Amino acid sequence: MSMERLSQQVEAYVAWKRELMRQITRYRSWLVQNRLTGESIEARLDAALRLLRSDHITLAFVGEFSRGKTELINSLFFSSYGQRMLPSHAGRTTMCPTELFFDPRSERPYIRLLPIETRLAEASIAQFKRVPGRWVNIPLAPDDPANMIEAFTQVAKTKPMPVEQAIQLGFHPDMLESAGKPGLVQVPAWRHALIHFDHPLLRQGLRILDTPGLNALGSEPELTLSMLPSSQAIIFLLAADAGVTASDMHIWQNHIRQLAEDRQTSLFAVLNKIDVLWDDLAGESFVQNAIAQVRDATARQLGIASADVLPLSAKQALLAKVRNDRPLLQRSQLEALEELLCERIVAQKERLLERQVVNQVLALLQNSQHVLNLRLEKVREQQGQLANQQQDNGQLLFELTAKTKHDHSEHHKRLLNLKTNQRLLQRQGELLCSAVRSQRLEEHLERLRSNLSGSWTTFGIHQAILSFFSAVEQDMHHLGLEAETANRMVAAIYQRHNEENPLHGIDAPLFNLAPYQRELRQLREKGDQFRLHLKTLLTEQRVLTRRFFATLVQEVVALHQRLRQEAAQWAHDALMPLMQHTLEHKQLLESHMLRLKALAQDTQQARLRGERLQRYAQELEQQLQQAGEILRALRRPAPIHRQGKVVTLPTANRQQGAE
Repeated sequence: MSMERLSQQVEAYVAWKRELMRQITRYRSWLVQNRLTGESIEARLDAALRLLRSDHITLAFVGEFSRGKTELINSLFFSSYGQRMLPSHAGRTTMCPTELFFDPRSERPYIRLLPIETRLAEASIAQFKRVPGRWVNIPLAPDDPANMIEAFTQVAKTKPMPVEQAIQLGFHPDMLESAGKPGLVQVPAWRHALIHFDHPLLRQGLRILDTPGLNALGSEPELTLSMLPSSQAIIFLLAADAGVTASDMHIWQNHIRQLAEDRQTSLFAVLNKIDVLWDDLAGESFVQNAIAQVRDATARQLGIASADVLPLSAKQALLAKVRNDRPLLQRSQLEALEELLCERIVAQKERLLERQVVNQVLALLQNSQHVLNLRLEKVREQQGQLANQQQDNGQLLFELTAKTKHDHSEHHKRLLNLKTNQRLLQRQGELLCSAVRSQRLEEHLERLRSNLSGSWTTFGIHQAILSFFSAVEQDMHHLGLEAETANRMVAAIYQRHNEENPLHGIDAPLFNLAPYQRELRQLREKGDQFRLHLKTLLTEQRVLTRRFFATLVQEVVALHQRLRQEAAQWAHDALMPLMQHTLEHKQLLESHMLRLKALAQDTQQARLRGERLQRYAQELEQQLQQAGEILRALRRPAPIHRQGKVVTLPTANRQQGAE
């Protein structure tokens, strides 16, 4: 039942995203109708819609081999087939990282397999995904379970290979099984697997990442540098009868633990195979006490809350679901994990979208409402003036015209000052971008390539890493100094505006460098981990070292590119609310002066003009009402928060408090 609830939660989440997209599209039309749209606003709305369309939820299953990762995936998502779909048996099964997802561009399900020999190339898996011809494609027949099982077994295929060649591919020979002949070892046949499958949860945007054991995390850098950090939750598999072994702790400390703080990824440990602790002679109380002791010890070793350690038996859970055995399912304790997936994972994704999309669109909409309210205030002011004009169409018109000319002159000066400030800020934005310009990064990369090609010794690699990150961090430091100057400039401009317009205060949008500094620090830590363990690598593993740097460099290049784009966009947009406010005021005053001039020329038209103003005021009120409806729709809480269920979980309170 819990997976049905997860399906309902994901379905509600998808429906909420669709409603957000509908309201953003409606807001865009509203902007056009009220002549408030602009290039900058359009760009921000486009970015919000792109993020909503491409959004998905990723669950990563990580752990040493024989911990039951694939069996857990079978029990969670594929029990309705009445048998194991993904290969799962004693020993090593998942031999390569495997992604399960729904591909809307493909009519037929498929498995795509990337040959292990592609590790000799420096290209990343992400780059190979753009080259379909390098993958082996196997069609799937969902209505034929036997065909499905046979196709899925390809993921577990191995091939014999000389030890020297395996080392060149990045494998450590001590972690490979013998092929039965001297000098030969068994290696995975595939580097990566992509499985497009029409499952209800996958269709709604859920993605599953199944990883092999320690050797894959160490020899496929993209897993730890990109794939795992982009997951919303990582399910870390342990064996209940063994607890946290040395190899388990190695994976946890070097690849998993920091993701909770750095990326706000949810981390959960699963103590699988609790059925080995079942003892009918000792009694259920004894068994549960033993499981609780292992759970508490595991939580202390991993440094996480006991509530985030879930004991279960994936094997017994799958059997219970296939046989529809409710007591066995309860004893397997799988439903505790299913409940957690229902509440925590989707709720965290909702909070992320609220920060990245909803809050930004709300800020734009509130500014648009403010501008339209200014128009309505002016119309009502003119209505009052028209009413008084009948009593004194001479002196009053003269005074109103003089005051309007003075106000127009003041707003014209403010607009000129803002345009001057805009040019200054754009120059400051150019300094921001210059501090992290692409040419400068390319210089660092060229120096890195030169240093590495000159020496692939441990010391040479050590120095190359230190030099590269020191240069990039120095650039980031210069950018921080320029950002401080730019933020002071913007804060002063907004403060002056708010002093002149106390009823229409606007918060200054400051440039925030902290997320990029944190991300660069994470990448450096990954580089340091690799550098400090270089002495354990064989000299023949230069291909692995090159591939690690290729992947690491791609992450730094992507960070640089996002940073440059945001710096340029921020410099372009920072004064937009003030420009819009001042320009609107200036245009209103110009329109007002024309109306006063017409009134002075022909006071007989006062009643007709009053009627026109009344109709215009009603139109503005209707538009403001529509804006209010969009605002309320966007402010509507995300589904799980609306239900008020997240806070019932003990770990949810802790997580919310940490934000």
